Amino acid sequence: MKSLYRPLPACVAALLLGCSAAAHAAWYADSQDKMGTRIDVEIWHDSEPQARALIAAAMAEFDRIEAGMSTFRPDSEISRVNARAAEAPVPVSAEFYGLVARSLEMSVLSQGAFDITFDSVGQLYDYRRHVKPTDAEIAARLPEINYRHVVLDPAARSIRFTMPGTRINLGGIAKGYAVERVIAQLRAAGVKHALATAGGDTRLLGDHHGAPWIVGIRDPDDASKLVTRLALVDEAISTSGDYERYFIEGGKRIHHIIDPRTGKSASGVRSVTIVGPDAVMTEGLTKTVFIKGPEQGLAIVASVPGYEAVVVDDQRRVRYSKGLASGSGKR
Repeated sequence: MKSLYRPLPACVAALLLGCSAAAHAAWYADSQDKMGTRIDVEIWHDSEPQARALIAAAMAEFDRIEAGMSTFRPDSEISRVNARAAEAPVPVSAEFYGLVARSLEMSVLSQGAFDITFDSVGQLYDYRRHVKPTDAEIAARLPEINYRHVVLDPAARSIRFTMPGTRINLGGIAKGYAVERVIAQLRAAGVKHALATAGGDTRLLGDHHGAPWIVGIRDPDDASKLVTRLALVDEAISTSGDYERYFIEGGKRIHHIIDPRTGKSASGVRSVTIVGPDAVMTEGLTKTVFIKGPEQGLAIVASVPGYEAVVVDDQRRVRYSKGLASGSGKR
């Protein structure tokens, strides 16, 4: 693997990198397709063989998480839960149980906007084939969407569903969890400067070797343009946009961020970016703000210390959380 000195893909945000490498160390990176998106890992290291080994271990961690949390794999832990939990409690791993528990906490924080049971209707969409459910199909499945249908038993470490037909999907939080895990792994190995990104979710370790990471938030209508830039150090940043997975039907954009109240694509927002110390929370909050809308969504972000937001609404107005708007937050 050769040393790379480059930005991340524009699907999330352009990372504009600018610092000179010391003679004894360099940036090493790899990009692979995993978890239904593009995965990037980049580290600053003084040994190419060690850098290669660390990046390979990071990619293996993404594979491990995908193996357990992909609804497209019939042998995954989440597929086993979806197949059996409406009939009886399903014992699960501590890792899986913990992430579902965090998802339900996010549901409470978001007043139901973030809801992993959206897949009860979400599974009926196929964005590549331009397929969406009919209104009648949505109406028939909508009662199955409710995070309260998911019951956790901490003593047995099990999950059950109280409503037949309910399904869960961790796609709105698992990539944030994965980049957090990878950065924790690199930190434990002594790495001081790194990034891990999975589609719209990025976790930065340290600074960019003496300077902040400069992250540009893309224009929802033009990947070559930015709406703003943020200077970040040792932070997570997540972006959700209606340009990621979508198709146009009758002049209307049908995208992958499903409002659990309607079973249809959320409206009123084009993109949401959240910055904060934990990528699980930043990813969950992007979906929350997208579904709640700018006013209610930004109010929820304001209630969570340490997190900031940039929202582009459907009128192309750019809105900032109070910390960013006042200049006291990350910028």
